Amino acid sequence: MGLALEGIKIIDLSRVLAGPFCTMILGDLGAEIIKIEHHESGDETRSWGPPFNGGESAYYLCANRNKQSITLNLKSEKGKEIFTKLVSSGDVVVQNFKTGTLDKMGMGFEQLKTSNPKLIMASITGFGSTGPYKDLPGYDFIIQAMSGLMSITGEKEGSPVKVAIADVLTGLYTCIGILTALYHRERTGEGQEIDISLMHCQVSSLINVASNYLCSGVDPVRMGNQHPNIVPYQVFSAKDGALVVAVGNDNQFRRFTKILERPDLANMKEFSTNEARIRNKKQLVTICEELLMMKTRKEWKEQFDREGIPSGPINTIKEMFENPQVKERDMVIEMDHPTAKNLRLTGSPLKLSKTPVTMRKYPPLYGEHTDSVLLQMGYRKEEIEDFKLNKII
Repeated sequence: MGLALEGIKIIDLSRVLAGPFCTMILGDLGAEIIKIEHHESGDETRSWGPPFNGGESAYYLCANRNKQSITLNLKSEKGKEIFTKLVSSGDVVVQNFKTGTLDKMGMGFEQLKTSNPKLIMASITGFGSTGPYKDLPGYDFIIQAMSGLMSITGEKEGSPVKVAIADVLTGLYTCIGILTALYHRERTGEGQEIDISLMHCQVSSLINVASNYLCSGVDPVRMGNQHPNIVPYQVFSAKDGALVVAVGNDNQFRRFTKILERPDLANMKEFSTNEARIRNKKQLVTICEELLMMKTRKEWKEQFDREGIPSGPINTIKEMFENPQVKERDMVIEMDHPTAKNLRLTGSPLKLSKTPVTMRKYPPLYGEHTDSVLLQMGYRKEEIEDFKLNKII
């Protein structure tokens, strides 16, 4: 079977998580990913540990498979020349420098497209390329705070809690933007720049909570594990631990009450509709808490599954990876690696029948492919040695 993105070359200037996560997905789908790292330090996540495996941090390993790594001094004229030559034969550049950095270096989108009119450039920043915050750095944690996300996470009387999702969401949105731009180019021959920010991706992810505010004008508050629009839809305590129950409609609620051996609840006007249950949440939740304490998580799970009631235990990460459904769907993969032993990585959730994802390359060592990529570009061995002496690579 062919690879969906076979023949697409992506030059990856990004580091840390949002950009590398995006390019890893594209690499899984068959694109050639050339990861350009600083000639002296590399992607900083390589040192973000412990834990480490074979000298590589678990953090770096999580987002960098299916790539080649080269080093390049982009502040040198020769380094810029090599980069521009590489881009001239590429399809996509992904970068997450601060707004305007590449433009000042003579390697912005407008400058690069003169040698490659079909170029697509995805520029990831904290706040976008326009607006009063365009020059500010943006880290995942800061974005969670400023986007409003942390104001709605955590218990009602507790402190705001981070979720660490802004980078991942931005990586996914960037991936969507790149695939869309490639499709547009296929139809028109035109490249384009994708301006994407952590802030706006996180705002978009607020979905129904944001909509609740826009429709009502009421500022949402932290509700812990409860849902603002559905009841019962939260964490409950069973006899042996925590269990999540998500009763999404009135039919499910009727089946839920039968399992609890309290079918009368579904006929009470206080609870017969979701709107009524929202108004009488405290009363209903107290009743459910008492009833669910009577059995174990496993006992409840078996009954809820038979009746189609969405529910599940709160697993640890270890329990999750031991789950038979996770194992069956190849969400843990093993890869050979020159230094890491027994390298296991999270698999891909993309299950494509005609163009499945492939795990062709382990996360590369720092600068592992510098020589081979430059040789493919037409540089001679003597030139490459000279580049090393002059700290170009």
